[in-house]
Amino acid sequence: MSVLDVQIPTAFDPFADANAEDSGAGAKEYVHIRIQQRNGRKSLTTVQGLKKEFSYNKILKDLKKEFCCNGTVVQDPELGQVIQLQGDQRKNVSTFLVQAGIVKKDNIKIHGF
Repeated sequence: MSVLDVQIPTAFDPFADANAEDSGAGAKEYVHIRIQQRNGRKSLTTVQGLKKEFSYNKILKDLKKEFCCNGTVVQDPELGQVIQLQGDQRKNVSTFLVQAGIVKKDNIKIHGF
């Protein structure tokens, strides 16, 4: 009789490739620009996910001067440092970050409404 090659089925993990891609150096780091509704017509724009090597206070200073609005840097336990600006500044902030060379346009996610 001939010897048959027997293949023993192994556990298949459908997410193994996705986890491997996320852990590599090619993983994309997105900058999230969100809007939060306060009361009435008032709103708040938050910028999260900038690299740690950038000075958040200098970026905030330039954003405040450019868009004539107030803002602050908030330390969040989960998200790290988050820039908050008064008003709906989502489009303005995204174009500013791209023109300043801080973030590529592909790595910006705009959320809200």
